[in-house]
Amino acid sequence: MSREVYAPPTLGTPSATNTGGAASGSLYTSIDQAGPLTQYLCGECNAKVQLKKGDPIRCKECGHRVLYKERTKR
Repeated sequence: MSREVYAPPTLGTPSATNTGGAASGSLYTSIDQAGPLTQYLCGECNAKVQLKKGDPIRCKECGHRVLYKERTKR
């Protein structure tokens, strides 16, 4: 008995087997991968720094690597 081998879909190339209602890859392009900006305070120069997920943890003014997360205002 012959079984079909599962082939996961790729994001870059549209597949002939993907006959869903939406265009191929449209789901992944509409999602923001970076996420929201988070406010931090530099420990050296006290500058406000906004970072996204994956950004290097470093002050953009002085280059210091100790940042403190600001408290939320409820």
